[in-house]
Amino acid sequence: MINSPADLKGLTKSEISSLSEELREFIIESVSQTGGHLAAGLGTVDITIALHYVYDTPRDILVWDIGHQCYPHKILTGRKKLMPSLRKKDGISGFLKRDESEYDSFGAGHSSTSISAAIGYEIASKLNKKNNKIIAIIGDGGLTAGMAFEALGHAGGIKSNILVILNDNEMSISPNVGAVHKYLTKILTGKTFSSFKESGKKVLSKVKTIEEIAKKVENQAKGLITPGLLFEELGFKYYGPTDGHDVNGLIDVLENLKDQSGPRILHVITKKGKGYKLAEQNPISYHGVTPFDIKTGKPKIKKINNKLTYTEIFSRWVDQAANIDTRLVVITPAMREGSGLVDFEKKYPERYFDVGIAEQHAITLAGGMSCGGLKPIIAIYSTFLQRAYDQLIHDIVVQDLDILLAIDRAGIVGADGETHQGIYDISFLRILPKIVLMTPSDELEMWKMLSTGQKHKGLAAVRYPRGYSQGEDISLDHATIEIGKARIIEKGNKIAYLVFGTLLNTVKKVAKKNGATLVDMRFVKPIDEDMIIDICNTHDYIFTVEDNVTLGGAGTAVNEVMTKYLLKNNLVNIGVPDKMIPHGSQDEILSELGLDALGIEKITNDHVDNMVKISSKK
Repeated sequence: MINSPADLKGLTKSEISSLSEELREFIIESVSQTGGHLAAGLGTVDITIALHYVYDTPRDILVWDIGHQCYPHKILTGRKKLMPSLRKKDGISGFLKRDESEYDSFGAGHSSTSISAAIGYEIASKLNKKNNKIIAIIGDGGLTAGMAFEALGHAGGIKSNILVILNDNEMSISPNVGAVHKYLTKILTGKTFSSFKESGKKVLSKVKTIEEIAKKVENQAKGLITPGLLFEELGFKYYGPTDGHDVNGLIDVLENLKDQSGPRILHVITKKGKGYKLAEQNPISYHGVTPFDIKTGKPKIKKINNKLTYTEIFSRWVDQAANIDTRLVVITPAMREGSGLVDFEKKYPERYFDVGIAEQHAITLAGGMSCGGLKPIIAIYSTFLQRAYDQLIHDIVVQDLDILLAIDRAGIVGADGETHQGIYDISFLRILPKIVLMTPSDELEMWKMLSTGQKHKGLAAVRYPRGYSQGEDISLDHATIEIGKARIIEKGNKIAYLVFGTLLNTVKKVAKKNGATLVDMRFVKPIDEDMIIDICNTHDYIFTVEDNVTLGGAGTAVNEVMTKYLLKNNLVNIGVPDKMIPHGSQDEILSELGLDALGIEKITNDHVDNMVKISSKK
């Protein structure tokens, strides 16, 4: 029956409760078929229903943090029938997108942005003389980022008229969520109590001594029964904690808070994976899933025989490297599982540091560790490294510190789409002085490059993609390679491909077909100038290939060498074009961009044919 938030308004309390159960069942069924983010969305079913029931969306603005928790929101706002297309090419996104729905007020792929965006919306509403409500929903994990506290401080300082929902599903800020807390929250948010509280303050303000005593008693009492003291010091009125799975109770509380003014925060306790026993028991494993069997929870997609993911290769390497080098420590910004560090934490707990969703802190923390004589390895996704660029320049590069970046999910990531594509790191890293930037073409190269970066004194980075490797046996030694030296894979004539990264394995087929020279460039910086000079002097057509944007990417580095030495410039840069890259499978996206074998062959043939025509006309 529910096709838009308006359909919620006439439901009875018992129907609302039934809807909550049905929505969970629908999410489990849908995600078991498509894959996606499961546990977080199951935890936000009740708060999503309550918000859309109480508020007049989309006129009233809901600003969600990240998109992991947004599936219930998508379903209730007209996208129920589109769920089978979730995260598929040309289907709906797994995150929030303004161009997908008027109910998606602000795009959300990275964490900790919702409060800042909500304040911006609220300021715009005031200036545009709109009388709408602004609500930000943020998880307890999102509050580990400094940006969230910057926003809280600003909102409190300007007395912004926003409501922040703190969806507490993991950190257990306050475990006391029972009947007493539920009752107190309802009373505390009611008009009678709020009116009494404000009147009492006016009376007490006339007697300074009594006011000071009352304030101390109030603060001490709050410290004993609620965790809200921090938020109130930041200028927020704090309410909660309340049960995030009592949908009708949430409706009552939100109705009480709806017309209050000033910055308010409602602390809601939820359970990740709520309604699906396997996800409740292991919410981390069911955070992001591939299609799975609902009864057993087992993935429907089987692992490719004899192949490890590049993340698993890093996991094996870092375990062994730590055994050899006692200075080695590992930092991750809340991506223990995603970056393959579960085993490392167990083996070396004192050398493992998860800083939460705090990429900027992760980089500067590594800087301090390096100054103290350690060898920090920062395991980070390409898309998340973007958030700490200032720290990388100011705190690491300027001071020439000794750090290794292990950059996972570089290149096209697939189903997570625009916000998670790792297609900018070559461009923004290669301009940094002294950096050693490596692009392994397979697992053997990756292993050697990680060892090279570990032993190099200075900033080094190894970027590697999501997905499976080539299935080669990994050498367990810690041999290094010569920094700045490329290698020739196939010797041909006329045509040459200079490849950066794992697309080398795709280009091999094309190179063999047209008798071309194939070079694994290995290093974006320092780039192998001698190799480029030699190739330019012995070949008629040169193609660079990378899974990064072509603007400022590895191909641009080759262009610069050719310009520097006044070499003939019959060159084509093949890579990611200057546009946002949507979601879909990795193979689909690579094919669409012309970065599969057929696409690269077509670009080659078209260019050669055009150049022959131009030459014949001359």
